[in-house]
Amino acid sequence: MRVPVAVPSHPYAAFIETGLLHRCGLQLTKLLKGAHPQLFVLTVSPVRRRWSEPLLRSLSRAEFRAKLVEMPDGEPHKKLSTVQTLAEKLSAAGADRDSVIIAFGGGVVGDTVGLLASLYMRGVHLIHIPTTLQAQVDASIGGKTGVNLASGKNLLGTFHQPLAVLIDPNVLSTLADREFRAGLYECLKCGVIGNPKLFRQLESTDLKELRKDPDTLQWVIAESVKLKAEIVAADEHESGLRRVLNFGHTIGHALEAESAYRRFLHGEAVGWGMIAAATVAQEIGYCDRTIQQRISEAVLSLGPLPKVRARSSNLLHFLRADKKTRNGRVHFVLPRAIGRVEIANDVPNHVVSRAIQSLRRLAENI
Repeated sequence: MRVPVAVPSHPYAAFIETGLLHRCGLQLTKLLKGAHPQLFVLTVSPVRRRWSEPLLRSLSRAEFRAKLVEMPDGEPHKKLSTVQTLAEKLSAAGADRDSVIIAFGGGVVGDTVGLLASLYMRGVHLIHIPTTLQAQVDASIGGKTGVNLASGKNLLGTFHQPLAVLIDPNVLSTLADREFRAGLYECLKCGVIGNPKLFRQLESTDLKELRKDPDTLQWVIAESVKLKAEIVAADEHESGLRRVLNFGHTIGHALEAESAYRRFLHGEAVGWGMIAAATVAQEIGYCDRTIQQRISEAVLSLGPLPKVRARSSNLLHFLRADKKTRNGRVHFVLPRAIGRVEIANDVPNHVVSRAIQSLRRLAENI
């Protein structure tokens, strides 16, 4: 399946196909119109061990020269010093302006390597081959790159659109259930902001059954990618509509930053953030209690989440440092209905504090 991502600056496509990893060489030959530049595959150790062999074999069959470059694994390494270290490795390996960088991994790899590609030699070509569900449906689509600061998530970044995104659902077979669930929260987010059919599918989904159903899984991935592609094509640089993709991310990012990026997977923090946003929306009259409960129950039905232990005052501090805060006002994406959200910039701090407190109570009771 080919999903166009029609951003004005550089249109491209996401290709979603079971077994695509074994045919990447052929796909790149088509994308690069027969050219064979030097490829640099940037990845982390777990992905290298499980999936690098079929990728490199496919590239070799298509007569590509590919070098593997490893980076440290995990959100704590999503920082500017990692970008500098990788740039030094590329330079030492002979990467030039005609080289193509392949981001082969999850969201941390995609965001960090994307930033590297946008900066190295003032910008080189990038291809995403995402290996987690979260990266397949969210991080790899739309051209956002970024690394974290101690004061907040993704505060250093650029927009750098890839040549293509190659998505093979087969690579999800080795994901732990926790990693798989973390990606489903991003799919659920897509359902809330613009695809009620996707939301209905996920609120009644059994995790184990979904993992054994390749057709449904591919459909969930494709529907999520289509929604994000439509939104980023209409608003490439997040000046308006694209901000709805931050549903669940306002408090979610604060939870990640407050815990030094060690307690929550990104999708887990977004899951809690969606519950908090629905709670805020219900309290200030954006939606009724039925919508709030459906969103909360859908998030919790996907499986266990790490406990929320952060104090409201600590999270409010990180909220104020978030890049979605403008002129001192925290912007929230709030649900009106399943499939429709709005942006609010006038949510009182005491409402946010109560929503955080409700998360803590809920976390203690599940």
